[in-house]
Amino acid sequence: MQSRWFDFGGDTLIRADQYIRLTSDRPSQEGWLFSKLPLTATNWEIEFEFKIHGQGSLHGDGFALWLTKQRATPGPVFGHTVNFEGLGIFFDTYKNNRPGVVFPYVMAMLGDGKTAYDQANDGKSNELAGCSARGIRGASQPTKARLTYFQDTSLKLELKYKSEDEWTLCFQLGAVAIPSVAYLGFSAETGELSDNHDIIRIDTQNLYSSTQYQEGSKKPAPPPTKQGAKDYHPNTNREQHRGSWTWFLLKIVLFGVVCVGAYVGWTMYRSSRSSSRF
Repeated sequence: MQSRWFDFGGDTLIRADQYIRLTSDRPSQEGWLFSKLPLTATNWEIEFEFKIHGQGSLHGDGFALWLTKQRATPGPVFGHTVNFEGLGIFFDTYKNNRPGVVFPYVMAMLGDGKTAYDQANDGKSNELAGCSARGIRGASQPTKARLTYFQDTSLKLELKYKSEDEWTLCFQLGAVAIPSVAYLGFSAETGELSDNHDIIRIDTQNLYSSTQYQEGSKKPAPPPTKQGAKDYHPNTNREQHRGSWTWFLLKIVLFGVVCVGAYVGWTMYRSSRSSSRF
């Protein structure tokens, strides 16, 4: 299978009508999916649906979302290169050595191309921000993530896994320096433990200003009203429409009264003329 926008490789399986499976529920797999063209917008939003599931009570290791200068570069960090430059969001389902943290754990790391991911401690020394997301694996409803970025202003990650209509804030940061030219990608890996890591849907959009994005919604701010244009209000227009019909009927009635009056007057005039002849 070929795609206009994405490449894939490793152990990735494609079911175009259902999912893109980065790894199957088998040990020692890794797979990736990367955009062919870089993301060059300065303000954007990425929303995607995913599913982490498998057999057994032990599972791992997780998957990642990438916005990096490198693309389609396999490696040991959730299936991607260790010395990446850009942003990585890790959906880590297996706890190695991080006391006091509930897993699955979702965290962000900003790579500089030199610093390696602290795999032994689940990225503790690299963490930019993160949150526990117990229930994100094997959820009974669709699981989604939404990453919103405004250059030099903010980076926010929201998750949807508790219910179908509830977004949960994972983290929100100030200015984060993501490379101006970065490739969007996803990757996953399994070790001795395994899981199915599925990407079901990916949606991206440009956001032209921070006022366009309203809190808790993807709806853009209302466009400015054109000068001289009239606002449309259904109830008001209905009343105006009803009023115009009333005035139209009133004019018809008045016209009828005038016609009747004229006819009566003309009849009386003719009668008086006839009487004066005798």
